Amino acid sequence: MQEFERKQLLERIEREGATVGAEIPDEITVQGEDIDLRSFVFEIKRRDTVPAGERERVEQAKRNLRRERIERKERIEDGEVSYERGEDLAEAVIGIDRALNALEQLGPANLEQEAKTQETADQKRWMKFLRKALGHQDADSGTGRAGRGR
Repeated sequence: MQEFERKQLLERIEREGATVGAEIPDEITVQGEDIDLRSFVFEIKRRDTVPAGERERVEQAKRNLRRERIERKERIEDGEVSYERGEDLAEAVIGIDRALNALEQLGPANLEQEAKTQETADQKRWMKFLRKALGHQDADSGTGRAGRGR
């Protein structure tokens, strides 16, 4: 590959609107593991929020995709690859970026869920404080005031 071709490919990858109109690859090998990337992204995006049990899986997928993006970009920068192979790598990087963008957009939904969870926890703490302040510390006893009348 000629140096100007390498620069063109790298420029294309880093272009701000590179992912516009780009498709998420059906399948991609990330860290030596084949992943049905398009299915994974659409499965996660189909939900309004990412369930707590799935968050770590999504975060791990994003970390792996970022690593894979860097490795593929470095192969274009440093590796002795043909222009055709460089184009394939550039397309894959752009597809990874598209998938990452889709997964990153899930953030606000998670923040909404976390805000609701935080509000619920705040309400529980407030009720516990009120019970204690009013002398109803032992809410499970059913007596109203813990320790009195014994």
